[in-house]
Amino acid sequence: MRQADDATVIFETHRARLLRIAYRMLGSRSEAEDIVQNAWLRWVGADRSGIAAPYSFLARVVTRLCLDEMKSARARRETYVGAWLPEPLVEAEDDGVDEDDLTLTLMMALERLSPLERAAFLLHDVFGVPLGEVADTLDREAAAVRQLAVRARRNVQAARPRFPIERKEGERIARAFFAASTSGDTATLRTLLAENAVLRSDGGGKVLAFINPIAGLDRLLRMFEGVRRKWGEGWAQMLEPVWIDGLPGYVSRERGDVIQTTALAIEDGQITEIYITRNPDKLRHVAQALAAVPDPTSRTQ
Repeated sequence: MRQADDATVIFETHRARLLRIAYRMLGSRSEAEDIVQNAWLRWVGADRSGIAAPYSFLARVVTRLCLDEMKSARARRETYVGAWLPEPLVEAEDDGVDEDDLTLTLMMALERLSPLERAAFLLHDVFGVPLGEVADTLDREAAAVRQLAVRARRNVQAARPRFPIERKEGERIARAFFAASTSGDTATLRTLLAENAVLRSDGGGKVLAFINPIAGLDRLLRMFEGVRRKWGEGWAQMLEPVWIDGLPGYVSRERGDVIQTTALAIEDGQITEIYITRNPDKLRHVAQALAAVPDPTSRTQ
């Protein structure tokens, strides 16, 4: 019994970091939790007397499970309806998975990498795993892993913001964008959006969403104006301003009681990317968090 207790304590010490690795590899919170649970089963079933570095062992197990999962995940995405976005990770959840410098924009850049490139970059560059351990994890020579990391770094570098936005300013822009986009205020939107701004909307075929990205200021202005004419006033309600994978944004409720998250990539004070997640399968944690918050407008009897 004591041995089992020790195994639990050791695993729980590393759970948050393992969850971060799995989420960054897969882009899905729910799939990451399944991976970590599988790692737990392998941990308790292993001969731990010969494991000198538990975290290294667990990180290796999680990474290899993720690589296996990514094969089927990529096949599923070939039939995914519309744009695919990573499952939104709302920082307020305070579960340790947001303690790195990756943003949602960088997560999208990681999607262009091969599974091995992604693993090498995340383990070495993001989570600080020594190159030799990464090589052991990926069952590759250290020189080959170094090249994987270099190629990945080159692809991701362009997506890194030159000047990360301050939290207060990001929240101000997010609130202004919500107000202008839901009211059809094209004059304000013109000042908020960059000329090359792009909107991506993930509904997964479950709810109404834009199938293709909408690119360019003029197209976006016409789209927001059209939505305002179609749905009128009060078609959306901001529930909570939040940060999503390092980007300012908000959780809102749209017509038909659909919950969505909106994250904004901002450069030089203007919005360059709009990421809207509406797929209810990807918003379960967000919906659960909202349900746990008392409604301030309710009255106790």
